[in-house]
Amino acid sequence: MFTFWGQKQPFCDGINRRNFLSVGAFGAGLTLADVLRAKASGPDAAVPAAPIPTSAPKAAIMVYLPGGPSHIDMYDPKPDAPAEFRGEFGTIPTSLPGVRFSEYMPLQARMMDKFAVVRSLVANDEHSDSYVMTGYTEQVNRAAAQGQHPSFGAVMSKLRAGTGDIPPFVSLRGMSMGTEPGFLGVGHRPFTPDGPGRDNLRLANGVSAPRLDERKDLLAKFDTARREADATGSMKGMDAFAQRAFDMIASGTVRKALDLKQEDPRTRDRYKNVEQFLTARRLVESGVGCVTLSYGGWDTHSGNFKTLRKQLPELDRGIANLVQDLDDRGMLNDVVVVVWGEFGRTPKINMTDAGRDHWSPVMSALVAGGGLKMGQVIGSSSARGEYPKDRPYKVPHLLATLYRAMGIDPGMTFPNGSGRPMYVLDERAMVNELV
Repeated sequence: MFTFWGQKQPFCDGINRRNFLSVGAFGAGLTLADVLRAKASGPDAAVPAAPIPTSAPKAAIMVYLPGGPSHIDMYDPKPDAPAEFRGEFGTIPTSLPGVRFSEYMPLQARMMDKFAVVRSLVANDEHSDSYVMTGYTEQVNRAAAQGQHPSFGAVMSKLRAGTGDIPPFVSLRGMSMGTEPGFLGVGHRPFTPDGPGRDNLRLANGVSAPRLDERKDLLAKFDTARREADATGSMKGMDAFAQRAFDMIASGTVRKALDLKQEDPRTRDRYKNVEQFLTARRLVESGVGCVTLSYGGWDTHSGNFKTLRKQLPELDRGIANLVQDLDDRGMLNDVVVVVWGEFGRTPKINMTDAGRDHWSPVMSALVAGGGLKMGQVIGSSSARGEYPKDRPYKVPHLLATLYRAMGIDPGMTFPNGSGRPMYVLDERAMVNELV
């Protein structure tokens, strides 16, 4: 929580301090200035293995479907398979000849020219978003996360570092293992507006812009005194980070992006019950580099079809509205959207509970935008959706492609906590059909 001076009060170190006035938060017990400082005082700058040119800064929206969505009931239906495999849903044609989707995704089906579906992704049998967000399966507990590989958004945070008052990485699903910065340091954790940050991204009652400037001057004077007493030099550069912290709070850019009331009521109505998709669009419009969000619960060991009948239409609406809005605003070429979960579901239905269980041998992912090649289906699964039939790709291969779309070389290295250079991804082959 970022704080400013209030009324005078003596502390045990002999300094007459004032009560702190809270005006902003980034979570994890860090001040906003602490977070900004950590970005610059962390590991050395990354070393690119082969720089990839990009025409303009791009952004990513990563939609995570927790629990593992059923590929066979969504993007890879099998209408000719036996009933115990194909399930209860019908299929509908998409705008791409010969390609069919679930009957519960008509909006995406009509705009298939704006999507690419990878039907032959090999996943990992682990209930964790770490694999699809980092390319590694190592992150199993938060205590060890700081020594492990960073998430996609954390890498973008490290390389983009934000501009002015805009955080480079925002998570609309809070903190999870898939958002951790690993050895890049806590300064590259995402901003999570659903915590205390949303309310605290505004000036406190009675604090005008001139008063904020006065408090900024007071803070600078106090920091100067601390710096003079700090023999380690750890306070070096505090002024610049404090300035950026004040700027983020005072400008209100992020707060305005989070305020959906500024949207046309008709737009808000289109996004009813899937408002996170609208928020994600507004955040990348404001300059955020990476936004991650989640929707629904997809661990359908029982009642698979009952659950999906409710969730698929709303997911369909959220994705279709987001991608269409980005296209209408001329942003789709510069924003990549990916929709996936940690694995697929068993092609054969467990008849006891009418559910589908975990299935890592194959899953599907939906991609849109980012200057990648759309209007195609990449790879296929077997006749019953059990295994890749052709073009098998691993999760890191798609991540490498997304990094490429952002102008980031997945072969670049960062030093870990012990100074050893670590690749962004060890498996860096790309999904060639997308590039």
